[in-house]
Order: sequence, then structure tokens, then C-alpha cells
Amino acid sequence: MKSGSQVYCLLVNHLFSMLCDTWSSTSQYLPHRRLNSYTRLPSPSTISPLLIPFPTDSDNMLPPAFLLLCRSRPKPTLNLLPPKSVHVYKPYFRSFSTTPFRLLKTTDMTDNQFAAVKIDRERLWRDLHTTCEWGKGERWGPEETDVGMARLTLSDADKQARDWFVETTKSLGCEVTIDAMGNIFAIRPGKKNGPPTFAGSHFDTQPTGGRYDGILGVHAGIEALKTMNDNKIETEYPTGVINWTNEEGARFPISMVSSGVWAGAFPLEQAYNLVELGGGKATQKSELERIGYIGPTEASYKVNPIGAHFELHIEQGPILENSGGKIGAVEGVQAYKWFTITVKGRDCHTGTTDFKNRSDAMLTAAKLILHSHNKASELDCLASTGILNLKPGSTNTVPGFVQFSLDIRCKEDATLARLEKALKKDFFKIANGEETGGLNALGTKGRGCTVQWHLDTDSPATKFHDDCINCVEASAADMLGDEPNSGTLVQRMTSGAGHDSVYTSRRVPTSMIFVPCRDGVSHNPEEYCSPEDCGNGAQVLLGAILRYDRLRAEKVAA
Repeated sequence: MKSGSQVYCLLVNHLFSMLCDTWSSTSQYLPHRRLNSYTRLPSPSTISPLLIPFPTDSDNMLPPAFLLLCRSRPKPTLNLLPPKSVHVYKPYFRSFSTTPFRLLKTTDMTDNQFAAVKIDRERLWRDLHTTCEWGKGERWGPEETDVGMARLTLSDADKQARDWFVETTKSLGCEVTIDAMGNIFAIRPGKKNGPPTFAGSHFDTQPTGGRYDGILGVHAGIEALKTMNDNKIETEYPTGVINWTNEEGARFPISMVSSGVWAGAFPLEQAYNLVELGGGKATQKSELERIGYIGPTEASYKVNPIGAHFELHIEQGPILENSGGKIGAVEGVQAYKWFTITVKGRDCHTGTTDFKNRSDAMLTAAKLILHSHNKASELDCLASTGILNLKPGSTNTVPGFVQFSLDIRCKEDATLARLEKALKKDFFKIANGEETGGLNALGTKGRGCTVQWHLDTDSPATKFHDDCINCVEASAADMLGDEPNSGTLVQRMTSGAGHDSVYTSRRVPTSMIFVPCRDGVSHNPEEYCSPEDCGNGAQVLLGAILRYDRLRAEKVAA
């Protein structure tokens, strides 16, 4: 006959077996307190309970204070529950736990809670330099990362970085969409349907570029998604990160062309037919096809909408560094126009033709370039020439043909129009030998040349959205906390350079975040942004995205 303790143990074991059977026949999914996911419960055969042993001396042993212990590490299986958003995780996992999980919802978060969510700065720095192994350029210093970048768009190195982007974001549970221009959209689902709030920038670089222009912005967006997952944050609307194609325009000569196609600023065929610089025959379309990144989704804001766009970027200038600022809340981008100027004169012998009988296209072009700088300075604008070609290219022949680029930029459209009008008038006079600003006063008047203007591209002044700018400033205040002089560490700025945010701002609320770069240097192998500044920018980006998500929900509810 069994003792009372032995009967007790048999009953417990029998009850445990019944419990396992109940688990198998009822709901197979229980919520997890740590992950926004579910996992199928283990079957009874996979559970290893610590059953209560039969006592050998029942008279001297009291019943245990516990009934059983159970430990199981089941393999995750695909979730069968309906998603909350059209943008869903693929695959969508859920994990087992004995306690229910709780998501941190942006709509319930206080300002203090926004400030408490921190990115992993070391992870950001490590990921950034990992992808810089693809497309390394010129070494400029002794440190491991003192190497520039030469990752031209749609090159083999660009494909490697793109593959990493897709694999990484999918591992975070994002749905990845690639459009017809090769723009890659990684989307993390939200509680509700709606166009996602994106962080966007670019992986392509100049042929002699650095490691932070564009690259930092993409990685900061990915780090924001990782941090949301780490902290179990549920946004009201989907969020994500974009890698825009050919922002630089260094290989196919229109900058920001793919975001421009998305915004409706350029026809798709025009972008496809761009031929690579340097004498190659590849087109942008043929290279998209070659590396496998010409996607099935139409490149259009109408088909693939965005809710808002935030972009973290190095300043590419010295203002923040010189003023001691840490964050630039960017209000907009200045207007600019690019022209090709053609000057035609007459070839002649350098030793037998005096100045008054020359039609020197090179000398005339030099005067025009100098005058463009002087006039731009008068109007608080900028003028630059980065390309110059001449013919015939002989030491003892006065050139009869010169072609050069002219890039003019102003903060306001009206000022840019004034500068363009003044330069066209003055260029005509200078080329014809008329005295203008002392340029024809030294006996070099000559017989005159002709000047032709061709507009290559233009971009009007861009004003970013107040809601987005305010979210950036509030997030920067969170990041700085009680730091002394925090009011001077965040500055409102206008971007001197063009960015993909120029085109997104035409269709959706947009703003940018600037961080300092050493000596203001960019488009150069020595371009550098410190780990602290990279982390500061990524922290502000995350906070701006979360705050904007809450703001969207509040506006809908109002």
C-alpha cells in the first residue's frame, strides 16, 4: 500500500500531465512580455518537469513547498494571427513567456519617457564602419577608420552595402520594398495603417568621398529601428528607413535624382537614360538591372506614400563647429542653379598674335568666373566653378573654345533670380570687351567672344515643415538635458547643400538634423564626424521620429 505522501505525488504528476494536455488543445499562443511576438507553446513531450520524487521514508518527509519547476526553450514558429498593419513583419514571430508582455506606446509616452529611450552608440559606430569596408577609398591617417570612400552609385560595392541593408532590416522584422529607381524602403509596422514616418539618406559617395556623408543618416535610421525593438516600442503608425539611389550625382549626373523621380520632379525615363560620366556607356537603368535593384514598385509618392521624412546629415560646413553647437535643426535648403557656360573665340598663335587681336576664350572665361564670385558675394550668395574644359589644348595656341560649370546658390529664390539676371547681363559685356569691374582695364580687351548659357538643373529654396522642425528641437533638448548653455547648442540653420529631403519636402512634412564635421570638410577622404556627434545626431533622430508619431496620433484624435 502506498503512503499518503506517495499518493500525493501521484496526484500532482497526474494533474501536471492533464495541464500539458490542456495546453496542447487550447490556445497555442501566449503573449510575451519582452517581444512584440508570439511563439507556439511546447508540446508535453518537449517539457522537462522536475516531478516530485516518491519519498523513501514518508513518515519523516513533509510534502515539498513547491509543486514543479518547468523550463522550455521552444523554437519560434510563424505567427498565424492577423497583423495590425498592412506593413507587417515577414516572418512575424512571437515568443512564449509565463507573463504577458507590455508594449511601450508612443501615444502613452511622456516627454521624460522619450528622453529615457537611448540608442546604442557603440553599435551605431560599429555598424557604420562595417559597411565602409565596401568601397574603401584613399587612406589619409593612421587609424583603422582613417580611410575615405569611393562607393559610386550602383557599383559592385554599392550592391554589397544594399544587400547588407536589406538583410539587416529584414532581420529586424521590417517589410522591404524596392522601387523602380532602386530606392529601398524598410518598414516597421505600427498599430494603425498609414504612410510610414521615415528616416532617409544615401549609401552612395563621391569618388573621393568620406565615411559620413549620407552613410551616417542611413545607419542612424537603422539604429532607431533597433532601439525601438530593444525597448518594445509600438508606434501608432509604421516607421522605417530609406536608402535613396544616386543622391550624389557623381556617376550619373543629376544629384538626388531618385528622390526626385519619387516626388515627380523628373520623368522616370530621363533618370533611366542618364549615362555614366567618364566616357562609359552604362546607363542608370542598365546598372540597376545589372546589380538586381530595379524593383517592381513604381517610383512615385502616389503609389508608395511617405508620412514624414527626417534626415540626419553631417553639416558639410564649419558653422556648428566654429560656434560650439552640437545640433542643427534645419529649417530649409537654399536655392541653387547649375549652368554650363560656353565661351567661343578664335584659336591663334600665342607668339604672333597680340592682345588686341585675340579672341581668347580662356582669358574671357577666367574673367567671367572671377566676376561671378564677386557679384555673388555682394548679394550674400555663392558662386562656384568645378568643371572647366578647353580646346584645342596646346601650349602655344590661344584657346578658341572653353566650357565651364557655374553653380550659384542663394537662400531666397528672389535673390537667386537677381544674381542670375545680373550675371547674364555682365557676362555679355565682359565677353565683348566692355569695362566691368576693372576686368577689361589692363589692355587685355581683345576682339571679343560669344557666351552661351545652358541650364543643367535647378532647385528652388526649400522650407521644411514646422512640426518636423519642432520635433527635432524637442528631441535635441531631451538629449542635452540640463547641460549648461544648452540653448546655444541647438541652432536653427539653412542647408547650403542639396539633399534628398529637398524633394521629399515637396510632398510630405520634412526636416533635417545637422551634426558638426571636423573643419567643415566634406566630399573629401578626410571627412570626419566624431563618435559623440554621430551618437548625438542618431539620438535626436530617434526622438524626433517618436515625437512625430505621437503628434500624428494627436492630430487625428483632435
